[in-house]
Amino acid sequence: MSRAIAGAKNGGVGEGVSPATALAVGLKVDAEKIPAPVAQQIKAGKVDLKDPATTLALLKLDAVVGVKGTFDAGGKLTAVGIRCSLCHSTVDDSFAPGIGRRRDGWPNRDLDVGTIISLAPNLSPVEKLLGVDNATLKKVLTSWGPGKFDAEVFLDGKALRPDGKTGAVLIPAAFGLAGVDLATYVGWGSVTYWNAMVANNEMHGVGRFFDARLADAKRYPIAAKSGIADVKPTRDLVTSKLAALHFYQLALPTPRPPAGSFDAQALARGQALFNGAARCAGCHVPPLYTEPGNNLHTPAEIGIDAFQADRGPTGRYRTTPLQGLLTKTKGGYYHDGRFATLTDVVRHYNGHLKLGLDPKQEADLVTFLKSL
Repeated sequence: MSRAIAGAKNGGVGEGVSPATALAVGLKVDAEKIPAPVAQQIKAGKVDLKDPATTLALLKLDAVVGVKGTFDAGGKLTAVGIRCSLCHSTVDDSFAPGIGRRRDGWPNRDLDVGTIISLAPNLSPVEKLLGVDNATLKKVLTSWGPGKFDAEVFLDGKALRPDGKTGAVLIPAAFGLAGVDLATYVGWGSVTYWNAMVANNEMHGVGRFFDARLADAKRYPIAAKSGIADVKPTRDLVTSKLAALHFYQLALPTPRPPAGSFDAQALARGQALFNGAARCAGCHVPPLYTEPGNNLHTPAEIGIDAFQADRGPTGRYRTTPLQGLLTKTKGGYYHDGRFATLTDVVRHYNGHLKLGLDPKQEADLVTFLKSL
């Protein structure tokens, strides 16, 4: 990957990856890592954002959010790694679109992970793992779209839902998890479980990992084939980092809309509905806005299909915490973005639970949800 990013003119292969290309597929740049003179040159149009050499300069500054470049003594890019912030941080666009101050914990709903992976110069290891040809793999990857990732395709090989749509799910927020039981959409485990799972088996860090469930060749054929149920490296570079990572995640502030952003009377009416007639608080218990305890429900309870639930170990969906909904407006709602707006979500439950809310009440309830 390092060679593909650098390009032939910078000691790599191919055309290389320019900042313009990186920004187009949703990567972000931390403006606070860019020296003031360089920032002035960028604003003046004196820095070529279509030149891969500029990408290398940004990597040397550690300015590309979630991407770590390693350079040799001669300044040649020799390796590239990724961090949690690649998917779970964004920027405020204060400098330019895709360039600004970091917003850690916010889901990067612009990041087109599938397209980025598809651009790798050698996909044969993934093709071999999944048992598909290059054309099929690229079709699957590019079907994900911005803001989505399918971690479980590398466990069960199920790339598509029965309706033919992608099996990828929305990148979740990393804030608002303090006090929350299960951290993933379908209840794989706690925050620390998923940190270890992703660090070792998705980001390919070198560390210890164990989950006997993944040895089930019938349910998780790809995981069983790759042997990730019991990973025992000769050295462990991951486990010692998990506690600090967890501490940092729990410390992330939950974003709040500016005071006065909503009509106060509509908000109050919506809150009353949330806690009363709309029955939202029965599952989204304030102030966690998920159940204190086991926070899982069957697909039938929430009125949707079981595809994603059945990919997980519980056959259920987690009650997602609702704080910071302002950060999740791109890509839709629910695990797979099937509902385009919060109004669509409210109308789904209004019909499924036979709540009898009128349009004004639905609007008031949406106002309250947006204020969380």
